[in-house]
Amino acid sequence: MMNVSPVRRTELLAAGAATVTVVLWASAFVSIRSAGAEYSPGALALGRLLVGSLVLGVICLIRREGLPPRPAWPGIAISGLLWFGFYSVVLNWGEQQVDAGTAALVVNIGPILIALLSARLLGDPMPPRLLAGMAVSFAGAVTVGLSMSGGGSSALGVVLCLLAAVGYAGGVVAQKPALGHASALQVTTYGCLVGAALCLPFTGQLIGEAAHAPVSATLNMVYLGVFSLALAFTTWAYALSRTTASRMGATTYAVPALVVLMSWLALGEVPGLLTLAGGALCLAGVAVSRSRTRSARVVAAAPQPEQTRESA
Repeated sequence: MMNVSPVRRTELLAAGAATVTVVLWASAFVSIRSAGAEYSPGALALGRLLVGSLVLGVICLIRREGLPPRPAWPGIAISGLLWFGFYSVVLNWGEQQVDAGTAALVVNIGPILIALLSARLLGDPMPPRLLAGMAVSFAGAVTVGLSMSGGGSSALGVVLCLLAAVGYAGGVVAQKPALGHASALQVTTYGCLVGAALCLPFTGQLIGEAAHAPVSATLNMVYLGVFSLALAFTTWAYALSRTTASRMGATTYAVPALVVLMSWLALGEVPGLLTLAGGALCLAGVAVSRSRTRSARVVAAAPQPEQTRESA
């Protein structure tokens, strides 16, 4: 059985966690589209966050995870407000105003904002491969967005999706330092609780709409809370704690390509050649952004001082 170095094993686990996140976030677009026909943006966000908080809270109790350390709370609070709360509401609202292609295009400004903010605030490096991969993926996202656009866009919807991208980027950059003090599960759980608290004013809407919504819409909301929030945000935080915010942001460029594939398989929406080409560009850009030069691989494979001391 081939031996895998600890560094390589960590990289593989982080890549696997990022893959789970991207797949579940892609599936969320289909669920939001379905549940959004019956639930208003704030009610859908609150219901999803309450379900996610319940699931994460139970897991925390089982694992006996305590409160996060004090240094982690600023990042948890900011990411909870910007990403879990604000982002959820404005994205749900924006997707009711614009077509899926336009929404995917505007929201995919987020990874670029993450790279700029993390370089400025966190000191993340901006290697040429990352920049090149982001450029290729963004070109793919533009292609997918234009090919899927149905011409039903509104100025309000574009602004809302742009605000969602800003909230997403700010939340990711704020979350990264918190992961240096608390576990991925703690950061996700308490960020989700902060977001749910922000959305509590929508409680009346949620109760009223849940009483009349069909079971399928409510099940979609539950799915969003359990899988695309509780599970996907935890695997995201796990992967983010083991790489840079810029590289993780670039990974989410795979989402539009997966949305196209899922719509094809689940809804029978056959994509055109332009859409398929855009999806291929998204995936190619992600591969480039997450690749490393040969010299970087050699450095990573070399034994670190800590590993040498442990072996001794």
